[in-house]
Amino acid sequence: MTNEQILAACRSNWEYRGVGEAAVREMLDELSAHLEDAEAAGRTGEDVVGPDVRTFAAAWARERAPFARRALRTAAMACFMVGCLLLFSFLLRWTVRLTVTADHLAFWAAIGAATVAWELRRGGIRLHQGWLLSFVVGLPVALLVRWLVGKGELFTLPLWAVPVVLLPSLPYVVSDARARRNAKADARRPRCGTVEIPGMTLLSFGTPRGVRASQEGEPAVLPSGAVMTVRSEVRAPVPAASAA
Repeated sequence: MTNEQILAACRSNWEYRGVGEAAVREMLDELSAHLEDAEAAGRTGEDVVGPDVRTFAAAWARERAPFARRALRTAAMACFMVGCLLLFSFLLRWTVRLTVTADHLAFWAAIGAATVAWELRRGGIRLHQGWLLSFVVGLPVALLVRWLVGKGELFTLPLWAVPVVLLPSLPYVVSDARARRNAKADARRPRCGTVEIPGMTLLSFGTPRGVRASQEGEPAVLPSGAVMTVRSEVRAPVPAASAA
């Protein structure tokens, strides 16, 4: 696996195991630094995470947060996904009462199970891969269930069921949105430090784990890609105080 695939798989595992967005970003930054250090030393990503990335991600998730808190968050985010799916179904059929049948339930359950299995192993799933899962996994399961059970109605759901299902996830959704907003603000904030040496100014740019410096006349490359040239600063000596 490449470093990008390892990071994507770890992110999916941590999200499904109930680790919050802010903690996930911190863990990804730390893991990315370890992977870059290993690559610079001539080692692979498997030397850092081991042969099974899911085992590695699960062990780190257990150290990051207790099981009860992670399980509560996972259940709440599952309610969020179900609520969004219900809202999409209501809008698609443009109705205030949704009829749920066995084949429709099996269709979405199969897609959900296949998506979780894929993301736990390979990371996030792309749009075309989602459509492929729908036709390869969801559609055959739905047709099989319709052939075995029929197209009978299981139950109906009113429109007000959507906000009821979404309600438990709202605190976590707001918290994750705030964490993403703070992360974007931190990414836009410049990070630099200045160290003055007699006859020369040394400017350092970068992150705490990767600092790039430049001496006089040499271009310094900022994380954003901009280039800055450092010029020396020579200050006149301070005259000594005359004796009384």
